[in-house]
Amino acid sequence: MLILGLDPSLSCTGWGLVRAEGARLSHVANGQIPTDAKAPMAERLAALHAAVAEVIAQHRPNRAAAEEVFANKNPQSTLKLAQARGAVLAACGAAGIEVCEHAARLVKKAVVGTGGAEKHQIQAMLKILLPGAAIAGPDAADALAVAIADAHLKGR
Repeated sequence: MLILGLDPSLSCTGWGLVRAEGARLSHVANGQIPTDAKAPMAERLAALHAAVAEVIAQHRPNRAAAEEVFANKNPQSTLKLAQARGAVLAACGAAGIEVCEHAARLVKKAVVGTGGAEKHQIQAMLKILLPGAAIAGPDAADALAVAIADAHLKGR
C-alpha cells in the first residue's frame, strides 16, 4: 500500500510517500511545493494542483491522507488554507484517489504517542520510523507524519 500524505498550505505544501506492508513502513519520497506569494491567487492554486497531480502521476499512490481542517484565529489565513486544500484534494479526486482525513491531534498521537506533541518531537520520531530518509523540510515532515498516521489509523 502506497500512501501519499499531504500538508496543504498556500505558501508551501508538503507531501510525503510511505509504503506500508503490514506493520512495516518505508520511506518512498517527499518534497515541498512552494508558491510565489506575489503571484495571483488563481495562479498559485493552479500551481499546487499541477504539482500534486505530477506527484500522483509519477508515484501512483493507492490513497492519500491529509489533516482535517482547523480554524485559525485569522479568518483570512483559514480561507487561504481552505483554498489550498481544495486545490490539493481536487488533484487527488481527479486521479480517482481516496483521501482520508485525520485530526491533527490524532496524527500526533499515532506518530509520537501524544496528541500534544511538538513539531520537533514529530521530526525526531520520523528519523526513527523512516531511518535514512532525507526530509525536504518541515512541511514535508508533517506530510510524512500524516501518511504514517494514516497507515496506523486506516480502518478505525
